[in-house]
Amino acid sequence: MKRGKTMPAAGSAGSDPAWRWEDARWRAIVDKVRAGRSLKPARWPGGARVAVALSFDSDHETWVLRDGGNSPAGLASGQYGARSAMPRILALLARHGLAATFFVPAVIARLYPAEQEAVLRGGHEIGLHGWIHERNSSLPPDAERDLMHQCADALAALTGRRPVGLRTPSWDFSPHTLGIIRELGLLYDSSLMADDDPYELLEDGQPTGVVELPPEWIRDDYPYFGFDRLSGLRPHTPPEGVLGIWKREFDLALAEGGLFLLTMHPHVIGHRSRIAMLEDLIRYILSHAGVWVATHEQVARYVKEQAG
Repeated sequence: MKRGKTMPAAGSAGSDPAWRWEDARWRAIVDKVRAGRSLKPARWPGGARVAVALSFDSDHETWVLRDGGNSPAGLASGQYGARSAMPRILALLARHGLAATFFVPAVIARLYPAEQEAVLRGGHEIGLHGWIHERNSSLPPDAERDLMHQCADALAALTGRRPVGLRTPSWDFSPHTLGIIRELGLLYDSSLMADDDPYELLEDGQPTGVVELPPEWIRDDYPYFGFDRLSGLRPHTPPEGVLGIWKREFDLALAEGGLFLLTMHPHVIGHRSRIAMLEDLIRYILSHAGVWVATHEQVARYVKEQAG
């Protein structure tokens, strides 16, 4: 019997289960957005042995708003990110002379314009992070495109500079997202997880020139500290445990001469015990020789230039 034409077993899901697809169909899905050539450079600037890219997704109240929520309790926990956490984060970065990247939903940028001004004064980068932290893959293609353009226009109007990079909300990347990224002329994306180190994105098997700076849930604060009072989701890892995991991630990035990219959320990492842990991590990182701490834009530009 021809492969892909097997009769469905009892209880199989749907009228067109994936195990019945012709090769061309699953290959087209796999090849739509794919990791291409590695962009890990032979050396980092100044002979550094590792690149460190710290990022903060300033979701604030949008984690409630995106689902049509209006809970004052949920909104207050998001407001904590702007009211208490951001001053701590900016002060911490300033104490150590570090630049970071802040991915900001357009709604948050409009709600807190002074915060964005403070971010820019600190020498940090502001990148795209959706309109209201919407889920890209649930949007019609035209709506996703229009929102992405609105986001870029809104951030440009508030900051005086068009953003060059994107992290999709919740790292939710639709089959249409890469095409919109290319249409906007963005330098990089930071949403996909095919590697630890930078790589070039392919679309339909063709190089795009778009740099991917891969995040990972292991190097994200929310899986360890996330809390939802209405579900079974509870924090399960103490700050000291997270510190140990992130130190090991950094250690191997250093040994391999690669990239250590960390994703954090102000309303999550900004609490007292956690910001203290982050400072311990930063001190540990900076205790090593040959560390280059840079914004995502700086890393993306460097690896693209080195790759030629």
